[in-house]
Amino acid sequence: MSMPQDPITKIETAKKKKEIADTAFKTGDLQTALLSYHEAVMYLHGIDKNMLSAMSGAMGGARAPPLPDEETVETPGVQKEKDAQDQKELTEVDDLLSKIYSNQSACHMKKGNWKRALETAEKALSKNEKNYKAQFRKGKAQGELGYVEKALATLEDLLQKDDS
Repeated sequence: MSMPQDPITKIETAKKKKEIADTAFKTGDLQTALLSYHEAVMYLHGIDKNMLSAMSGAMGGARAPPLPDEETVETPGVQKEKDAQDQKELTEVDDLLSKIYSNQSACHMKKGNWKRALETAEKALSKNEKNYKAQFRKGKAQGELGYVEKALATLEDLLQKDDS
């Protein structure tokens, strides 16, 4: 089986793999779920975010960066603010990866594999720090591994963030 090279095709394939995994998880087939989640991650791994933003610009999104001969006026502080905004912007790939890693964490929790549950929850949070399910799973795994103080801190932090 050859992997598609086009980033849009990779994302669509990853979404299909995630759907297969979600269904397997719901039926209790944890091995199939983990395998399909892993395959989805492999399709998303290495997709260039800059290329994706350029593609979205070509499809009517943001303006392309100025050409080298175009004049740019720099305003102090504006570039730093723009850079911070770019870093905070959650891409479709990051959002999808965060959900997949969080769901992998749920699979590992059901299997009682708390170390892997913790690792995948942390991966989910590295992609989206507002993934509250992943943060809960991280706290639960920490507690099960005996890191009670860390678990309490993680879960108390979650209570502060999540209004629901």
